[in-house]
Amino acid sequence: VARPYLSFAADRPRITHGLQSGDVSADSGMVWARADRPARMLVEVATTESFRHIRHAAYVDVLPESDFTGKLLLEDLPAGRDIFYRVRFQNLASPAIIGEPQVGRFRTAPAHRKDVSFIWSGDTAGCGWGIDLARGGMRTYATMLANRPDFFIHSGDIIYADCPIAAQHKLPNGELWRNVVTEEKAKVAETLAEFRGNYKYNLLDANLRAFNAEVPIFAQWDDHEVTDDWIPGGNIRHGDGYRERSLLNLVARGSRAFHEFLPLRQQPAEAGRIYRKISYGPLLDVFMLDMRSYRGANAGDVTSYGPDAHLLGPVQLAWLKRELLRSRATWKVIAADLPLGVFSHDAIAQGDGPARGRELEIAQLLSFMKHAGVVNTVWLTADMHYTAANYYDPNRAVFQDFEPFWEFISGPIHAGTWAPGRLDNTFGPRAVFELGCGKGQADNLAPCFGLQFFGHVAIDGETEVMTVTLKDVNDRALWSKAIEPKCCNVSSMDMSLAARTL
Repeated sequence: VARPYLSFAADRPRITHGLQSGDVSADSGMVWARADRPARMLVEVATTESFRHIRHAAYVDVLPESDFTGKLLLEDLPAGRDIFYRVRFQNLASPAIIGEPQVGRFRTAPAHRKDVSFIWSGDTAGCGWGIDLARGGMRTYATMLANRPDFFIHSGDIIYADCPIAAQHKLPNGELWRNVVTEEKAKVAETLAEFRGNYKYNLLDANLRAFNAEVPIFAQWDDHEVTDDWIPGGNIRHGDGYRERSLLNLVARGSRAFHEFLPLRQQPAEAGRIYRKISYGPLLDVFMLDMRSYRGANAGDVTSYGPDAHLLGPVQLAWLKRELLRSRATWKVIAADLPLGVFSHDAIAQGDGPARGRELEIAQLLSFMKHAGVVNTVWLTADMHYTAANYYDPNRAVFQDFEPFWEFISGPIHAGTWAPGRLDNTFGPRAVFELGCGKGQADNLAPCFGLQFFGHVAIDGETEVMTVTLKDVNDRALWSKAIEPKCCNVSSMDMSLAARTL
């Protein structure tokens, strides 16, 4: 007698938005996934794709409180190795029922001097430009994946919670851009579900999911993860479609969604904190800044340091000085969500002249690095929706108590492109290279016109030379610079001064 066929397919928990890894070190890394229901996230770890020898197995329960997202810190990993992780979800009500697996990978940081490469950019699904399937979706992620970097720094504006996605836009050439649309992206994000929906929208893109499964992310935020140009003591722009009256409610919901949907490493005592140092072997320390959460009102005429001039805030600034001083890595990459010298009411540069407002913290930091002998610092940033290489020279500057340094701007990954911005002479920047919208092109140029950018950094394990290359969506090298490392030679007087400023 034939027995009836029983299928448990509907009961198998499903991975809904791919896998992610992040904040990778020499012996650990965070992994992330999301289920379609309450479930147990099962993770197996191996150093080969066959998973013949499982090194570790761990689990975490994903529940409605976190929108079924889960992340696990994988520890005791070998340095400088490819790590494969396999994720499945187990039905909590029927433990024998387990969903289909997905496999991701990342490379741990090297323990010794070895070649390192990584990329950075910012600004995803911004200015109304979402996923147009007919145009290949978010193509820059596919291009970045083809570079096979060790990791990716997302320099902020990972989502645009304040920018709804409409079904279509008319392009300057008369064609139509047709967006994938979802309910949560049809309006500005106000509820926790709507903030979560912004991350889910981006993860609908196949290019992004493929990228996330292969490249660990070091994530920071800027303003659009909450709302445009927000500051902690500010107000909501109610003319922009908001019904919520409290900005802090938006910040709380935006911050929770940010931490739920990204694989940041967090200690319980640091819940919500975004600034952190990530060590990636003896050649590189990455200092991830938060230029949004601790800033003051920025009265532009403030010339003495106080709450209105806060940018990083005193606690984060002291942390950054201390960690820069302690760093023994050859290169210290400062990942900033805003550039230092591009004039903007929301950014750092306040206009030509002596340091004032938010520039005061940067002046204090640059002076500290000079006198403490902190060398080989490179600033990487995004936000401006164009790409540039800016060289900061005290001989050109109004404030001159610092050593010369490079700042590189990249982005957008997938958003409207703008024209290059005006530089402020306070810290003496010179635009050695810049590319964005040109004459006759309006700002917010659609991604299909090719002006989407990312930066690539390669550090040679033998010579320790850092080569920075600015690239576009078609993987064309637009500009490149090889930077020789300097040796540190700090006097006892300088060290004493540095200690007193901490």
